[in-house]
Amino acid sequence: MSEPTEKPPTPAPKAASKTAAKTAKTPVPYRRNKKPIVAAKQTMHPRNRNIGGYDFAALTAVAPALTKFIVTTAAGTPSIDFANPSAIKAFNRALLALHYGVKGWEIPAGYLCPPIPGRADYIHQVADLLASCNKKIIPTGADVRVLDIGVGANCVYPLIGNAEYGWRFLGVDIDEAALANAQMILGKNPQLTAAIELRHQPVWDNVFTGLLRAGESFDVSICNPPFHNSPDEVLAVSQRKWNNLNKPGAKRGAAQPRLNFGGGGTELWCNGGERAFVKRMIEQSANIPKRVMWFTSLVSQAENLPHIEAALQKVHVADSRIIGMGQGQKQSRLVAWTFTGNGEREKWRKERWSLATNASSETASSFNEPV
Repeated sequence: MSEPTEKPPTPAPKAASKTAAKTAKTPVPYRRNKKPIVAAKQTMHPRNRNIGGYDFAALTAVAPALTKFIVTTAAGTPSIDFANPSAIKAFNRALLALHYGVKGWEIPAGYLCPPIPGRADYIHQVADLLASCNKKIIPTGADVRVLDIGVGANCVYPLIGNAEYGWRFLGVDIDEAALANAQMILGKNPQLTAAIELRHQPVWDNVFTGLLRAGESFDVSICNPPFHNSPDEVLAVSQRKWNNLNKPGAKRGAAQPRLNFGGGGTELWCNGGERAFVKRMIEQSANIPKRVMWFTSLVSQAENLPHIEAALQKVHVADSRIIGMGQGQKQSRLVAWTFTGNGEREKWRKERWSLATNASSETASSFNEPV
């Protein structure tokens, strides 16, 4: 996971309305049995509140504890030391408070402290995906339900998604301690308790199996899967990062190297790594094909895409896409698939997205609908 690119500070963007229709960016489609159409290099989503840089004056105003971590770059602009986990945690807390109105955000030591701009990009790309089957209007409000697989202790995706679009979330995790911390965050933000529900998945190998209750269905599922194959692989990646940064933690005999964004256990690794986890998601999604309209997952490693494509073909999905994403030097993508055809998605839209259907006529830039 790479650090956010440092940019000159700019005023924070104006807060967006939860109920107004949003302008959607064109998704990059991926059609089965065809060469994927993915831009050579993706950049931050245009609706990302940090696309113009970080307003450190505004950030320290809402989170004064960030002040002690601010440094001046060689160019004379304010920034933080992105190799310092404590600085990143304070930075995240400030970003969530400033842009999304989150109070008292905290995570326990050792848990993943994700880069907020990258997480926001995923949410915005999912919004565009939903707009692609809603006459190019992003559906907003509590009518839209999102299933977050692996919500984690940080609860970041539901916090951002509800603030940006008013969506309701079910956050799922196998780690009960992580869920307890996420619930603590919600407790400090009581306005969110009706919009964000948390649930424990007790079976290690289950993603969707045994998860949904009678009558539950979701418009989209999201997931940031563990992408390493073992703890040793996690440590090797961390060691290379500290070596590149020439930090003391990388010297012989020093304590085990840390990832600057933290994380451990089920957050960072599983048997078979990212490829096996996403393939398992695909296999289990085929058992609930009409209970989630769009299934999605981040894919960090491009070399896993052919294997994921093969898994999608095996379960006979109706449509699948790869949507490119970029944060600084980090290039990633999300994979989306559905078992619903165009007619079924149109029926779904009319039955569930009344707020979006009746919203204002502000629409997205023209793009080709799936065929």
